[in-house]
Amino acid sequence: MLSIPMWEIGRRSRWIIPVLGAVLVSIGGCAADAPKPTSTMTQEQVRDHADTAFDKLKQEEKSRAVGSGVGPY
Repeated sequence: MLSIPMWEIGRRSRWIIPVLGAVLVSIGGCAADAPKPTSTMTQEQVRDHADTAFDKLKQEEKSRAVGSGVGPY
């Protein structure tokens, strides 16, 4: 038979309930946060970003061609 007195079992497991409660509250708190809406880009914004990126690419090709002495592709 077990030789552990009942008061020792209660003392050892006394921390389980507060820890379990804290875990449940933290899970519930994270689940309660509403998801943030994603930012929607308009077609005009997409076109502007693409034009800017393309202009930067053309400028980079020009600077590489000038630096190496080789003409553009």
